[in-house]
Amino acid sequence: MRFQVPQFIEVEDKIFGPLTLKQFIFIAGGAGLSFLVYVLLNSLLLAALPVIAIMAVSLGLAFYKLNNKPLISIAEYAFKYYLGTKLYIWKKEDKPRPKTQAEATKDAKNFASIMVPKISDSKLKDLTWSLDIKESMYSNKNQK
Repeated sequence: MRFQVPQFIEVEDKIFGPLTLKQFIFIAGGAGLSFLVYVLLNSLLLAALPVIAIMAVSLGLAFYKLNNKPLISIAEYAFKYYLGTKLYIWKKEDKPRPKTQAEATKDAKNFASIMVPKISDSKLKDLTWSLDIKESMYSNKNQK
């Protein structure tokens, strides 16, 4: 038995001429609201600015896509973000406190108590000579 798999499911059906149902509702709603504003203000000059703004918003909702998403979805996400609860996380960083005079002198005494070996000039020459001799011995063995 064969089943037909639906294709092009992301494309909405054009119901009202070149418009989808959503586009038609946005444009018809904008036109109705514009007519209502015109009737209430009773003057074409006073109603021109609100009518232009209303029609611009309704046309944007009907046709404009931002990052392949309709403008109505972007508006929904914006309202949810601004009206929703937000979680703010504050991480306290411990600042090093300044050392007192007693702690500073204690640290200085501890540093002075560390034994640092001192190498005299003759000892240093002996070490370099022995390293040179051992190095030459290893290089002679590797050459053979």
